[in-house]
Parts: sequence; C-alpha cells; structure tokens
Amino acid sequence: MRTSRLLKKTGTLLLATSLLGASIAPAQAAMVGTAQVIAAEQGTLNRARLASMLEREDLQSQLTAMGVDVQQAKARVASLTDAEVARINQQVEKLPAGADALGIVLTIIVIFIITDLVGWTDIFPFVHPIK
Repeated sequence: MRTSRLLKKTGTLLLATSLLGASIAPAQAAMVGTAQVIAAEQGTLNRARLASMLEREDLQSQLTAMGVDVQQAKARVASLTDAEVARINQQVEKLPAGADALGIVLTIIVIFIITDLVGWTDIFPFVHPIK
C-alpha cells in the first residue's frame, strides 16, 4: 500500500513537472514554403554528391599525391556552406570528364564508314566500297 502511494506521488510530480516545462517553452510553428524545402533538399543532395566524389579511390590517390590529407578534405567539405558546395558541383559539371563520349563514338563510327566506302577497311557489311 505504501509503495503504491509513493508511485502515485512520483508519477504526479513527474506529470506536473512535464506540464510546467511545456508551458515555459511553447513550440513555435510556422509555414514552410516549397522553395525553402527544395533549397534545403538541394543543399543536402549537393553535399552528398561532393562527399561521394571524395570516396572515389582515384580522387583520393590524386589528393594524396598532391599532399592533401583525405580526412582533412572531407572535414573541409563538411564545413562548406550550401552555396559553396553548389558552386563546386557546378564547376565539376563543366569539366570535360567523359561528357563528349557519345560524340567521340559517333565520330569513330563515321570514320569507319568512310574508310569502308573508300575500300580501306571492311568493318560494316552494309557499306559497299565506291568503285
């Protein structure tokens, strides 16, 4: 009986304390615009993309060869602002790292077709040499 009364008093005290704490710091609620949500999500995606590039072994070996500690580079990327991360990702997208692969493949195919037409090669069976 005595432990039951002690548990009730303790529970009541905890409930009163939690209600008092809730009334001191009321929750703040506000509307969040779509643009704010998209900007926050884009910042997260940009940061994840840059972090994934730092996980590549070829990039890590180049950083090490240039005297940069990979862990320090990761820490610096983590401390960048969203705008800085977006700017770096834009610069990386502009770099010509395989972006013109389709153009190169099409150029090679055209060269092979021309050499087949001239009669120097016989790669494509549908191309007949010019006589």
